Order: sequence, then C-alpha cells, then structure tokens
Amino acid sequence: MQAFNDIFLINDVMIRATVSEVIIAVAVSFLLGLIITTVYMATYSGPYYSKTFVQTLMIVQVVISIIIVAIGSNIARAFSLAGALSIIRFRTAIGDPRDIAFIFFVMGAGLAVGAGLLLPAIAFVLILSALIYVMHLVNYGEKKGLQKVLKITVPENLNYEGLFDDILNQYLTEYKLLSIRTTNLGTMFELVYTIVTKEKESDKKLVDDIRSRNGNLNVTIVLDRQFLE
Repeated sequence: MQAFNDIFLINDVMIRATVSEVIIAVAVSFLLGLIITTVYMATYSGPYYSKTFVQTLMIVQVVISIIIVAIGSNIARAFSLAGALSIIRFRTAIGDPRDIAFIFFVMGAGLAVGAGLLLPAIAFVLILSALIYVMHLVNYGEKKGLQKVLKITVPENLNYEGLFDDILNQYLTEYKLLSIRTTNLGTMFELVYTIVTKEKESDKKLVDDIRSRNGNLNVTIVLDRQFLE
C-alpha cells in the first residue's frame, strides 16, 4: 500500500508541476505575443493590416509554447506530434515576406518559452522588437522617391513601342514596363509601368503629356502596387 501511495504522490506532484508550467507558459507567451503584435501593427506600412492575421500571431505564439511543454524530453511524443501535424494542409498564401518573418518571430519566442527559457525569450522579443521599430522609424531599406504604378491606354492601331520614352525620361528617375495587355474587347492596349517621379516634377504634367500622345485615352497613376489589378 505504501508503494501505491508513493506512486500516486509522485503523479500528483508531476501533474501540479505540469499545470504550473502550462499556466506560466501561456501567461508569458500571451504577454510576449502582445508585444510582438503591437510592434507589427505599429510598423505596418501597407494600407491596412488583417485583424485575423494579428490574432493568428497571438494564437501561434501560445500554441507553440504549449506544444513544447507537452513534448518535454519525450521523443515518442515528439514523433507522434510530428505525424499528427503532417496531415494538416495550409491553403492560405502569405504574400508579404514581412508577415512570414513575424510568423517565425512568434514561433521562436514560443519555442523558447515552452523550453523554459523565459529570460532569454523575453530578452529576444524585447531586443528584436526594438530593432524592428528602429528600422521602421529610419525607413531602413526604402528607396528614394515613391514608387508608383502607371497605366497607359493606347488604341490598337498606335505603335506604342518607344512612343512615351522621352516623356518618361523627362519626368521620372526610373521606370520599368511590367505588362502589356489588351482591353475593351481587344480594341486597345494597356501598358503598365512601375515609376519613380522626380522630386520637382508634377504627376499632372506627366499625365497631360502622355494624353497628348495616346489620343486622350485613360492614364492612371496608382500610389500603391497592391492596387495593381
């Protein structure tokens, strides 16, 4: 009887220890997730960010930490979990490489918390968050000049090759032809460029000069490449 009592006592201590580890991991992961998602929202440079993606970052952070706590040093659990996760298929494509980096960010923090490395995890999140915020403030990696998208509609019977080169060279520091496609049931062509306007040049003058060459058809300047389509 004493042996059975000892076994139950050991199991009770292990369960309490595991429960405390889970509570600590969830709490720390949630707080670190708040820091990471706040930095993500504060440094996002697009027109809007997805609330669902922000919440997903929080969930992934906590789930990863709990998975590591559950696995512990048990190799059998690790292989069982790998087999279970291998049947999951993710069909949502992530277009922004920065979003992928933040997914790895929360995964790294979750792994550290789950492994019990609380202080290294906190230091990792605080230091990397500060670096990301500083890079955002100084616009690290940003090109000089705002990159825009220029769409020019030309009639089918107009030879557009080289037609606008002199105008583009006059108003732009750089430009690149991205695509040529037919519109209006094949009666017109649409030329799509990425452009960077010179500092003292006006977009209105650029549009007016192009319209004098394309028969006064549509000319569009889009300020963000996300609205290309």
